[in-house]
Amino acid sequence: MFDVTIYTDGACSGNPGVGGYGAILNFNGYKKVVCGCCPDVTTNNRMELTAVIEAIKALKKPSNVTVYTDSQYICDGSLKDKDWFKTAERKNKDLWIELITVSWKGEHKIKFVKVAGHAGDKMNEECDRIAKEQCIKAKHQLIK
Repeated sequence: MFDVTIYTDGACSGNPGVGGYGAILNFNGYKKVVCGCCPDVTTNNRMELTAVIEAIKALKKPSNVTVYTDSQYICDGSLKDKDWFKTAERKNKDLWIELITVSWKGEHKIKFVKVAGHAGDKMNEECDRIAKEQCIKAKHQLIK
């Protein structure tokens, strides 16, 4: 199995509002950025979850994954025990189920680590910048 480090962040312009997410995957000296936007009304928590999901989807082989996030929401609902998904907020249940599905389908072993947001962590700051850029992109899609 590969050892992969993932940093993620989600952003929302207004909450709810348009959203964006960013993730940076690091493995064997290789760096990959995964990002996207949501021009529909969404929430910050949905973008945080989407960042993690899309990053895990980008993995091509079973991996030992450490996800660094500034989202307490993600850490509180993460893989703490077998029944972690039962405590997930009902309105985001679809994304929690998708996270479970992509994790199990890929046979990944995932752990989540909470980092302080906007506190100088270089990779967290980079993901935050990417997510905010994606929010701007989402706003522009609304104008077109």
